[in-house]
Amino acid sequence: MVQKAKILLVDDRPENLLALEAILSALDQTLVRASSGEEALKALLTDDFAVILLDVQMPGMDGFETAAHIKRRERTRDIPIIFLTAINHGPHHTFRGYAAGAVDYISKPFDPWVLRAKVSVFVELYMKNCQLREQAALLRLQLEGGGKPAVGAAKEPAGLLAELSARLAAVEEQAEALSKQLDDESADAAAVATAAHLERKLTGLRRALDALEPGTGNGANSVPSQN
Repeated sequence: MVQKAKILLVDDRPENLLALEAILSALDQTLVRASSGEEALKALLTDDFAVILLDVQMPGMDGFETAAHIKRRERTRDIPIIFLTAINHGPHHTFRGYAAGAVDYISKPFDPWVLRAKVSVFVELYMKNCQLREQAALLRLQLEGGGKPAVGAAKEPAGLLAELSARLAAVEEQAEALSKQLDDESADAAAVATAAHLERKLTGLRRALDALEPGTGNGANSVPSQN
């Protein structure tokens, strides 16, 4: 079963949170509410999120301050943040949002279709990264076993390598399709950069897997690490 991605919705007004849930429910992911910056930071301590929708105007800790805290934490610094604001103070206000680490800055009222499309891109990137980590973990088990299947595994080394290769090929195909989609839609620079980073990691993992194939003459020490 594919685990659903979590999307963090941060707004001090319940009606706004309800509207966001109605818009994003079609994505069939897990929507998590936070009614303040403090509550959002608390949620980020324990859960991983694909993207954060963050209201700018909130009492106490506003969106800019909340984003600054998120970007200072190593665990959360790479989570995409989409700022939502009902007030348009001009280019300077927008620039402040991007300077705080946002990948996008949307003024209310916004087009529900556009918002859903933007969020779906980051959800898809997050899911591809999860798949990549799974492939890397399987490969690591193979290496730690010295070329033997993990304890309790029924597959021979050649069969395990074939399965890993097939799974990786499926992720590679999906990543390529996503990159083409981003190019076609002139997506946000942050989304394009994240997709490119994912492709680089996939390339490294493919090289590592190829190095394990019989007859390559390469040992486990030649396999590049996946960071």
